[in-house]
Amino acid sequence: MINGINRFIPDNLKPFKTNNSYLDMKRTLINKKEKQFETVFLNNIESAFDYFNIKSNQCLSFHHHLRNGDNVLQQVSEVVKRRDLRNMHFAPSSIFPSYTNLADLILNGNVTDIHTNYLNGKVAEVIGQGYLKGKLIMNTHGGRARAIESGDLKIDVAFLACPTVDKFGNGTGAFGPSACGTLGYAISDLEYAKKVILVTDNLVDKLDEYQFDGAYVDAVIVVDSIGNSEGIVSGTTKLTKDPIGLKIAKDCANVINQLGLIKNNFSMQTGAGKISLAVVKYIQDIMNQKNITGSFASGGITKSYVDMLNKGLFKELYDVQCFDLDAVKSYHLNKNHKAMSASKYGNPFEKNPICNRLSFVILGATEIDLDFNVNVTTDSWGNIIGGSGGHADVAHGADVTVIISPLFKSRIPIIKDKVITVTTPGNDIDILVTERGIAVNPERKDILKTLENSGLPIYTIKELYNLAHSITGIPAKIKHSDEIIGYVEYRDGTYIDCIYKVI
Repeated sequence: MINGINRFIPDNLKPFKTNNSYLDMKRTLINKKEKQFETVFLNNIESAFDYFNIKSNQCLSFHHHLRNGDNVLQQVSEVVKRRDLRNMHFAPSSIFPSYTNLADLILNGNVTDIHTNYLNGKVAEVIGQGYLKGKLIMNTHGGRARAIESGDLKIDVAFLACPTVDKFGNGTGAFGPSACGTLGYAISDLEYAKKVILVTDNLVDKLDEYQFDGAYVDAVIVVDSIGNSEGIVSGTTKLTKDPIGLKIAKDCANVINQLGLIKNNFSMQTGAGKISLAVVKYIQDIMNQKNITGSFASGGITKSYVDMLNKGLFKELYDVQCFDLDAVKSYHLNKNHKAMSASKYGNPFEKNPICNRLSFVILGATEIDLDFNVNVTTDSWGNIIGGSGGHADVAHGADVTVIISPLFKSRIPIIKDKVITVTTPGNDIDILVTERGIAVNPERKDILKTLENSGLPIYTIKELYNLAHSITGIPAKIKHSDEIIGYVEYRDGTYIDCIYKVI
C-alpha cells in the first residue's frame, strides 16, 4: 500500500511492477541507422494508410507539442473515421480540447483504447460518461517513455508532427511556420514505433541540426499545415496578480530559502500555472540578492526561465516542452537551452534522469488528502480535467517537493480525507503551502526540524483541514459510480488508482 492508498483494482488489472532490471528487458532498437532504404515521401495522410496498410486493431501514437494548436491528430482521425477502422488504440502523449475528432471516434466505436498522460476537453467528457469501450490508461511523462521502450506499449505507427523536415527525413521543431520548440515527448515514439511518419508543413533541403534522426523515419508527408503554434500558449502561463496567489508564492519562496535550497548550482522546476510563475519571480529576487547562479531549470519551459537564462541566473535549461513562444525562440537561438527526451526527463529506469537531479520542485494540486496524496487528474466531482504529466515523475525525483494551492477554491476545501483520484502518492510529497499556513509531511522530520524556529506558520495537515472546514463548513459527500472507466498508472508501471464514471 502506498501511503494511504488502498484502492480496489480489478483482478485482471492487479498492481504490478515492471521488472527493475529494465536495461536488460529494454527492447532492442530496430537498427534503422543501418537501413538500406530511402525515406519515402507520400502525398497525404490518406496515402500513408494504404502504403503502410494501417488497419483496424492497430495502435497509433502522436505527440502534443503543439498542444491546443495541433492539427495532425485531427487529420489522422478524419481518415480513421472515413475508412471506418475499428478497435483502434490511440496513444497521444496528451489530449487537448481541440482534439474534437477523437471524441467522435470514441462515440463511433472506432477508437476503443487510449494511453495518454493528460486529458481534458470534449474527449475527457466523452470518456467520463463511459463511452470508451476499452481501457483508458493515464501515464506519467516518464512512465509513457518507460512503457514504450520496455514494449509494454507497442506502437504500430507513429504520426509525428514536425515543424521542419529535410529531404533525408531529419526533423526539428526549432523553426518553421509551425515551430513548437523541443520535441521531447516524441523521441520514444520515433525510436520504438514499428513505423514512423513525420508530418510537416516545411520541407527544406538539409538540416545541420535536428532532434528527429531520419534514420528512424519511414515516411514524410508534407501538408498545408500541421497546426497553429500559438495554441502552445494558454492562460495559465501568465503570472498571477491575485493577492492570495502572491502570498502563497512568497511564502513558498521563503520556505525554499529557509531550507537553504537556493544556493550556487541548485536546480529547480515549477509548473506553468500563475502561482508557480510568481514563485519563480520571488526566487529570482532571492538569487539576485544573494548573487547566486543556479545549475539548471527543467521541465516545460516558459519566458520566466528564458529570462533567467539570459541574465546568467541559470547555466542551462533542460527543456522537454516549450510552454510559450519565447521558449521556442530561445531553444532555436541559445545553445544553453537544451532539448531532452521524456525518457531522459523522467523515465524511472533511465540512468540518472533529470528529475532525479532536481533540488526542489513546485507543483499544484486539485486536491490533497491527509496522507499527502495529490490529485491533478480529476476534480472533486470526479470529472477528468488533467493528468499527471510530469507531476509524479518530478515529485519522486526531487530532493524536496512542494505543493502550492489556496486552502479552498470556490468554498471547496483543497484538503480531503481521501482524494477522489490518486495521481501522485503522498510519500513523494514533502510540503503543502497555502495562504493560511504550511504543512510538512511528518515523514520529513529533517524539514520540520529546520523550520521549527523559522517564524513561518507551520501546522499539521489535519490542523489546516480543520481550519478550512471552520471557514467553509464540511462539504457534503459526493456520490460516485462504481463503473471503472480508466486507470492511473504510476511511473514504474504500477496501477495505483481507478477513475470512475461520472454520475
